[in-house]
Amino acid sequence: MIKTMNQRIGLILFLLAAVYLILSYQLPSYPYTAVDADVIPKGLGWFLLVLSFFLYFSKAIETDAEKAKRAIPKKEVLVLASVFGMIFVYILFFELIGFVIMTAIFIFFSSWFLGYEKWKTNLAVSILFPVILYCIFVFALGIVLPKGILPI
Repeated sequence: MIKTMNQRIGLILFLLAAVYLILSYQLPSYPYTAVDADVIPKGLGWFLLVLSFFLYFSKAIETDAEKAKRAIPKKEVLVLASVFGMIFVYILFFELIGFVIMTAIFIFFSSWFLGYEKWKTNLAVSILFPVILYCIFVFALGIVLPKGILPI
């Protein structure tokens, strides 16, 4: 039944999409909006469901070269784990510390960790990017982002 890697991944993605769709259909609907907040999650869920179905039934034959491409060196696994750790810390403190500060810290340290050496440019980008995004979302679009410890 499950012989190839595409079938394994297709089945996992199908189950993930099904759970995602069940959760997206539980989002509340708002009566005074033309396009509701659940349109994108439902659309993405159905899209993932269909694509996982096609992946499961694809006729691609797995060669030894493709199997060798999947082998990830141990050093890169540690880098991936570290970046996932940074993302976890970012999510954990996002509301407590706030969007601007956590995003600036995340951008600076993840860029530095991944090898970007120009620290002045990195510092400028990691501060300006979240400040500009915060201003756009809060003042122009009226979307509330967590301000955290900042008195904005």
